[in-house]
Amino acid sequence: MAKRRGFGKLRRLPSKAYQASYVGPDGIRYTAARTFTAHIDAEGWLAAERRLVTDRTWTAPGLRDTHRRATTLGEYAASWLRRRDLKPRTRVHYQHILDRFLLPAFGHLPLATVTPRMVAEWHHDLAAQTGPTYRSHAYSLLRTIYRTAIAEDEVPTSPCRIVGAGSTKRVIRIEPATLAELEALTAAMPERLRAMVALQAWCALRFGEAAELRRHDVDLKNGVLHIRRAVVRADGQVIVGTPKSEAGRRDVAIPPHLLPMLRTHLTTHAAWGRDGLLFPGPDATTHLGHSSYLWRFARARTAAGRPDLRPHDLRHTGATLAAQTGATLAELMARLGHSTPSAALMYQHAAAGRDQIIAQRLSDLASGDTSG
Repeated sequence: MAKRRGFGKLRRLPSKAYQASYVGPDGIRYTAARTFTAHIDAEGWLAAERRLVTDRTWTAPGLRDTHRRATTLGEYAASWLRRRDLKPRTRVHYQHILDRFLLPAFGHLPLATVTPRMVAEWHHDLAAQTGPTYRSHAYSLLRTIYRTAIAEDEVPTSPCRIVGAGSTKRVIRIEPATLAELEALTAAMPERLRAMVALQAWCALRFGEAAELRRHDVDLKNGVLHIRRAVVRADGQVIVGTPKSEAGRRDVAIPPHLLPMLRTHLTTHAAWGRDGLLFPGPDATTHLGHSSYLWRFARARTAAGRPDLRPHDLRHTGATLAAQTGATLAELMARLGHSTPSAALMYQHAAAGRDQIIAQRLSDLASGDTSG
């Protein structure tokens, strides 16, 4: 005889064993995979199923364990990446890390079987395979995937428990260019690219932001650049999208001493039309190639006596110069297009060379000399 209850149903079988069943949230009746000798055990099974329904973590009993055993890290990582809203270049970067570092080690394993020790040994061995930056990126990606898996009830805990493994110290110390070096570098560039160097340095632009500038983005009357887009290359494709972050959409004031150079550049080198590229490629319609720019930049930096200088260091130089004028952290963030203070602080440290000037001015105050 079946006994009805508040949740589920218990039935005493001719064998004297108990059979438990209930109607799930999907409207289907589910029966326990086994019978119970004791009434209390059947009640316990129903109580456990009811908790899953109440907590909204319920899945069909017949699929529950099978699903979790069958979901490998490789399968889950593919689903995780597909569902992320990422910039094209970031998506390619993540896929590269998965293919090179994560999937060979863990891709075939069920999510729940990866242990902290396995992750620790893998992280240790990575030091012989790649540099500290990629090592930290690989660990951070694995940790992020597991955080999502926990939130989605795929696993109860994460095996990523190495303190500090997701961060790395800056390997290359960036030395900003001096004003004399900037002048020499600009002069050594082909004439059609001199304004590119000047804008990257004095307006602290990323390469992708400068390469996507068009005539209608340049307001010479008010001395402003309108940064609204950036160009990147991912998987061999040229992709125009928004800047790196929402804060990257910004208006940047052009230092007045650059305006004559920009006027000349617009007249002689920029592509025609309102949408004409400021720094076009050879056919005047395609974007300036990054590799082409690097080749010319490499020759110019050698001529300027700074063979260590990279194009992105010009942005660092511009940020440092802005900091040296006394710009606040908020002003630096706005000019650079940074959404967090920590990003802008990375550049502001280079203004520490002003500390001696500050110290001298403090002494001047103490002595009553305010002429400086």
